[in-house]
Amino acid sequence: MDQNKSLNQAEKKAQIVSSQNLDLALIGNCSFGALIDKKSCIKWCCIPRFDADPIFCSLVRKSNDSGFYDVVIENFAFSEQSYIKNTAVLSTKLYNNNGGGVEIIDFAPRFNMFSRPYRPSMIVRIIKPLGHCRIKVRLRPTFGYGWGAPEKTRGTNHIRYILPSMVMRLTTNAPISYIVDEVLFEVDETLYFVFMTDESLRESLHDMSNTYLDKTIEYWHEYTKSLAIPLEWQSQVLRACITVKLCQFEESGAIIASLTTSIPETPTKEGYDLRFCWIRDTSYIVHTFNKLGNTKMMEDFLTYISNIVSGSLEKGGLLQPVYGISLETKLYEKSMYRLAGYRGLGPVKIGTRDYKLVQNDVYGQLILASIQMFFDERLNKPGDIHLFHKLEGLGMQAYTNYNKPDCGPLGLGSVEEGKVYTFSSLMCWTACDRLAKIAKVLKLPERQHFWSETAHKIKEEMMTKCFSKQLNCFTTVWEGDYVDPYLLLFADTGFISMKDSKFLGTIAMIEKSLRKGKYITQTPDSNSASTTSTLWYITCLAKIGRVEEARELFENILLDCTPLGIISQDVDLETKEIWGNFPKTTSMVGIIGAALCLSKSWESEI
Repeated sequence: MDQNKSLNQAEKKAQIVSSQNLDLALIGNCSFGALIDKKSCIKWCCIPRFDADPIFCSLVRKSNDSGFYDVVIENFAFSEQSYIKNTAVLSTKLYNNNGGGVEIIDFAPRFNMFSRPYRPSMIVRIIKPLGHCRIKVRLRPTFGYGWGAPEKTRGTNHIRYILPSMVMRLTTNAPISYIVDEVLFEVDETLYFVFMTDESLRESLHDMSNTYLDKTIEYWHEYTKSLAIPLEWQSQVLRACITVKLCQFEESGAIIASLTTSIPETPTKEGYDLRFCWIRDTSYIVHTFNKLGNTKMMEDFLTYISNIVSGSLEKGGLLQPVYGISLETKLYEKSMYRLAGYRGLGPVKIGTRDYKLVQNDVYGQLILASIQMFFDERLNKPGDIHLFHKLEGLGMQAYTNYNKPDCGPLGLGSVEEGKVYTFSSLMCWTACDRLAKIAKVLKLPERQHFWSETAHKIKEEMMTKCFSKQLNCFTTVWEGDYVDPYLLLFADTGFISMKDSKFLGTIAMIEKSLRKGKYITQTPDSNSASTTSTLWYITCLAKIGRVEEARELFENILLDCTPLGIISQDVDLETKEIWGNFPKTTSMVGIIGAALCLSKSWESEI
């Protein structure tokens, strides 16, 4: 029998060797995003929105015959890639063996027009000569998750790509025949390529491309100048801020967990679709961007959260763990077997079954995120008594379910049925505690007393059931004997002090069970580190006074980012390669949070 046939699935996946990797750049405009490799190939892009059918999907295709948009230089020697400083505008330089080359500027227009955000379904590509060379431009969109190729029609200066759901148009000053036939040609002038929905340009290609470029650069410069960044690690923080902003669906305010689907966390795991908004991430994102002073982005996200709260009233205050970017509640999961998956590790999935799960922590997460609306006077839509009463419905669900079993923190392996998870109980306590604080601000003494008493009752029971005197730590499940990374968030909720011996004991147990070298894993037997959990751990170390150690670990994880400063879900502890859907929003937010916590102050250095 052939040796390969005798291997089980896990062994096959572990032996996969591929040139495919996540050393990718991100461009976008808060409606869609595109991932571009070091040679200027657009390998992933969903238009017109993040969760749409990918028009470019070679990142998860078996063969590289379609689903991409690239520029090929004859006699390629090497490339250089960077962002225009503090923007989402990408520059890729391709050089040949003779020293000639081209510079490729890629961006998705984003600026204000007529006092409104302008974010069209458009990718602008500008190619500038850097010496004698010949290039080939290959534009091969797909539809149906890689199933089909569109029909093409051509005009004098454009090519139309007819897809089932829309028509895309490429307008260019390059010879159309060269693009259609994918032939090599010399570049002796600046070339413009505008790939967009099927509309005729109303101004010259040259003027529009350069005007849009200038305005998009100006937009990102204004965005970054509005941020209260730390003194140290400024470039990393700014790139993280831009990346998270690019993962916001600005139309609704939602922030997706990741831009991609089905890139597994390790070669032996299945991948999942993360192009949706998980409630578990909401409070973490809101509080971090509040520290940056990013009021507009935070307010848009809070509006999205407020809409979820209103929608929950129809279900008696029940929340689901994840929602679509336009508040969709049914996110049916399907496998698209026509795509082989990242490095052949399929299937590629669309949708997520997580929306059906019971996760009791979501009530606390949503209330913890919403509390900003009652305390921040900068917001145009502050919280009022009507929103408070809506939140009370979530609070009642938290009180009802704080000691009930649920699916627990995802990503921790198999769920123990019938067990009460400590993190879920913690967030239920947080829901009641924050409602008491909101009631105090609104001068509702009876409601303040009720929610204070409710939080007190939950805390008393948790201290009895969740803390192991034998292990001197909080445990993953009630009356359990092991820990998980979510317990690192205990002190941040205000449940106990950072310096409390119970919390310090929990950190010690997490270090004993889950720390491997300079990383934190999700489970003791994992050979892959969670970037988000490691950043949580780094922040905890800083807050309990182990600052120098935290700085060392932070510098280490920054090395795991791509050369352009973007990171994914996991790091393989043996190869140091990043895995998982890319980029991972909570990991990018974790970089911001850790830098804010660790950086020296402006006052001390200037």
